[in-house]
Amino acid sequence: MGTLFYDNSGRSIEMDDIVLAHLKVVIATKLRRNESFTLSWQHDEEEPGGRSTIWLHPAIPLMFQFDDPNPPELDPRRIQEYADSANTSGGILIPDGHVRAGS
Repeated sequence: MGTLFYDNSGRSIEMDDIVLAHLKVVIATKLRRNESFTLSWQHDEEEPGGRSTIWLHPAIPLMFQFDDPNPPELDPRRIQEYADSANTSGGILIPDGHVRAGS
């Protein structure tokens, strides 16, 4: 499980390394262009029901932490799917079962 640390609050979002690696490419590209967007996910069974959404903006600090020291092979189609959804009003929606809220 990789971890996305969002803002300086110490909050974290845990997800599969492969999902985080693909998101990192899209997020870095969008933020480098000063483009903001949302990232959403449904809560897993261990959390109270519902879903969460965060607003990604170039001024909000982010850190990507991966458990595996070796970068995974990236799927260009998956990157394109995330990029296409980031360009919609709904933003990126991470598939069910891939995210767990951290501390």
